[in-house]
Amino acid sequence: MNLKSIITPKTSTIVLITALLLINSNIAFAQRPTWGQREWSAFSQLIPVKTDKKIKFKVQVDIKVIGGNEKNKAGLWVRVDNLPGAEYGFFKSNDSIISSDWKTYTIEGHIDQNAEKIYVGGLCNYNAKFYFDNFRFYTQNEKGEFEKFNLKNPGFEKTVINKDIIPDWIRGISNERKIRIEGFTYQSTKDANEGNYALLIESKNVKKDSSNFIRQIDGYNPQIGTLVSMLNNLSTRVEREVKMLNQREIDHLFDEKANSIGALIMHLAAAEAYYQVVSFEDRDFNEEEQKKWGIALDLGDKARETIKGHDVEYYLDIYKEVRKKTLEELQKRNDKWLNEGGSSRNNHFNWFHVMEHQSSHLGQIRFLKKRIPEDEKIKLPDEKVD
Repeated sequence: MNLKSIITPKTSTIVLITALLLINSNIAFAQRPTWGQREWSAFSQLIPVKTDKKIKFKVQVDIKVIGGNEKNKAGLWVRVDNLPGAEYGFFKSNDSIISSDWKTYTIEGHIDQNAEKIYVGGLCNYNAKFYFDNFRFYTQNEKGEFEKFNLKNPGFEKTVINKDIIPDWIRGISNERKIRIEGFTYQSTKDANEGNYALLIESKNVKKDSSNFIRQIDGYNPQIGTLVSMLNNLSTRVEREVKMLNQREIDHLFDEKANSIGALIMHLAAAEAYYQVVSFEDRDFNEEEQKKWGIALDLGDKARETIKGHDVEYYLDIYKEVRKKTLEELQKRNDKWLNEGGSSRNNHFNWFHVMEHQSSHLGQIRFLKKRIPEDEKIKLPDEKVD
């Protein structure tokens, strides 16, 4: 660690700890982000921070937009994340930038004693060419003067790698939520306001993400269509959370009582398959179905022993195939069917339970995902450690 990168301004009590941002930039590149679909994309840089009093800061950046309008617009944003348990920190976004000329945009705010880190970054909405150059970050000293803090690659002179990686920047809004949005490409351009290069984000055919709208769907009765939109929203979130994981990550066991992420995906498929036969055929699993789904449905030691050794697509293909049958069967039903069922629960409750079951295990998957060791030399569960 380069101690020179730990800066304590002589005239203020703020400490900006850049050494903790990335010990090795290659580590950041190795942490694969998830892919998503929506109408906006963002990038950011993390600045760990510590202060014993309220400090004023200022962020500036040069931006222009080719093809900007009230819908296609860029933005500068800043967020202060406070320590866990503290009140929310400062947040502001200037997301209405449409000028085709290079202009400087500024956000000013405060950091207080609860601050843990600051994110600064850019934002793009819909379809245009968005140019960013020359980010600046300043903190105010006790004399009321702004002192410049050296961000990493502030003018994007380190060029974009494979239209994908921005050196020293994060694709997304936080280090924990790296996400790449379909339709947005990141590249370096010589059309810079300062220096040799700037960042160009070009977006084409980007459409508003409708997955977060609970609504009726064509081809289904009104209430069933609403139910389907909720089911699909949850399954999309499960898929988005896991689809970039490799086999080591999918098979990892947090402890001897934990379930792997792969086993949890299989469990979701098994539970949905069970409620298919309960609600569509008014029965339990037969012997063949129990043999196919029983271990995944029950989890435990047998699941830990047998559900492993596959890539994530193996599990997602099974999960999607089960959902395909669910949608086909629900399309055959009407809203009246939702109120039918046994004496203790109706079909509407059965499929509500499928949704809450997915939501519960999605939270578990996120917990397990955050605790997967990054060291690729970590042994898989079935390997012996000398």
